[in-house]
Amino acid sequence: MRPQRPTARYRHVADDLREAIARGSYQAGETLPSQPELARRYGLNQTSISRAIALLESEGLIRTEHGRGSYVLDFPTVKRVRHIPPKGNGSGSSFAESLHKAGMEPRTELVQAEIVTPPTEVAKHLGLSEGEQALIRKRHMYADERAVQIAASYIPLDVAGGPEIAFPDTGPTGLYQRLAERGYRVVRFVEEIESRRPTEEEADFFSISPAYHVLEVVRFALDHTGRPLDVVVNVFPSQLWRLTYEWSAEES
Repeated sequence: MRPQRPTARYRHVADDLREAIARGSYQAGETLPSQPELARRYGLNQTSISRAIALLESEGLIRTEHGRGSYVLDFPTVKRVRHIPPKGNGSGSSFAESLHKAGMEPRTELVQAEIVTPPTEVAKHLGLSEGEQALIRKRHMYADERAVQIAASYIPLDVAGGPEIAFPDTGPTGLYQRLAERGYRVVRFVEEIESRRPTEEEADFFSISPAYHVLEVVRFALDHTGRPLDVVVNVFPSQLWRLTYEWSAEES
């Protein structure tokens, strides 16, 4: 039997702090002891303590800010659930409903609604030529005033007609009804999901470590020809999302 390698001392520090967070010794939003204080407490040099802190940050348990220190992160326990195929008509948003069921108060803020040249990848999704414009409808979404989602919707300018279609602000159902009134009817949805590191803007908005992961869920709203009428880029901290797939055995 091969002898087990001893655990690095910085991992012992990380284990102690992780357990302390789990049992509530350090509450959400509370700052951990400073690195010099931890170094004295454990009899280690500050390099070892820095490695322990970096490990906890990579796990998404804490966030370190220059001049402020490392503090414990907090996330709502509710998970967004996506049923595939969708239940109901599939065109609405479950955001408010899922949060209300969890006893949390949802809030959505429209932070941008204007005509822009979309990012290259979005323009490609929409089938737009270089320089063609789209309406962006960007929303920040909160649960009990905690930031939980960014949703940026892009609609080709010839489909949207102008920024007026974004007002008053509404969920997807209301927006797609307005598009239908303009002669553009959404009949099918496709979603692509990718795990990635957050941008600096996203990490700041969600108050998560840059080492943590977010899920980027890109939803395509298609007409009967397969043309995307709307491309929505949704970004969530990864632990807030759950997917549920279901299909008929006769179709598989």
